Amino acid sequence: MEYGVQLYSVRDSVADKGMKETLRRVAEIGYSFVEFAGFGDLNAEEIRACLDEFGLKVSGTHTSINALLPDRIDETIADMKVIGNKNLIIPGVKIKTAGDIREFLDQLAQALPKLRAAGIEVGFHNHHKEFLPNEDGIYAMDVFKKETDIFFELDTYWAFHAGVNPIEEMDRMGERLRFIHIKDGIPSLGTADGGRPLGRGEAPVAAVYKTAVERGLPLVVESETLNPDGMTEIKICYDYLKSLEI
Repeated sequence: MEYGVQLYSVRDSVADKGMKETLRRVAEIGYSFVEFAGFGDLNAEEIRACLDEFGLKVSGTHTSINALLPDRIDETIADMKVIGNKNLIIPGVKIKTAGDIREFLDQLAQALPKLRAAGIEVGFHNHHKEFLPNEDGIYAMDVFKKETDIFFELDTYWAFHAGVNPIEEMDRMGERLRFIHIKDGIPSLGTADGGRPLGRGEAPVAAVYKTAVERGLPLVVESETLNPDGMTEIKICYDYLKSLEI
């Protein structure tokens, strides 16, 4: 089995050691692909060189909707082409009101034709709040499913945190589900302190793993509490996933 990692998980290493050394260590642990959340101290050409040097593939990027606005989208597309990324994932947007959601949908509709013409598909990564009613009583995830045709990257822990069964949500998303963020935690400890490496929280990670493997969905690790540091956390996660293969 091959596994990926969201590099936000090792943001401390990117800050302290730089992106190149971080990618080297990620590959050394055994991860096969990476999902970027910014390029750190490197540009797109340098990222491409690192991926080639360490034998890593890019599965996607977490890219702000602001990078898809008219004055920035051409630069964003150029960077995606350089690193070889075809999956641009929006990691969250403001959804506090109906107006916020409409603004996002309008921005997305404007950007999609240009991105797709460049061979880039757009996805959305959830947190817990998209599964809960906003100030206007709207469930943002329901709107995104009905009013867009983008794909989804299901963060299974955040769904669990919101009281949603992640296995059932995988069923509901159907063919629009392209990636799984496999993550663990303890919801009662809150959004800031509840995260845990895989196998050390309360989320149904083994069931998520089994279902994802059965469906051929890529598994992207995210363990983001930096306790004691990001590399230690993602090594624990990698070892846990390998233990599920037995």
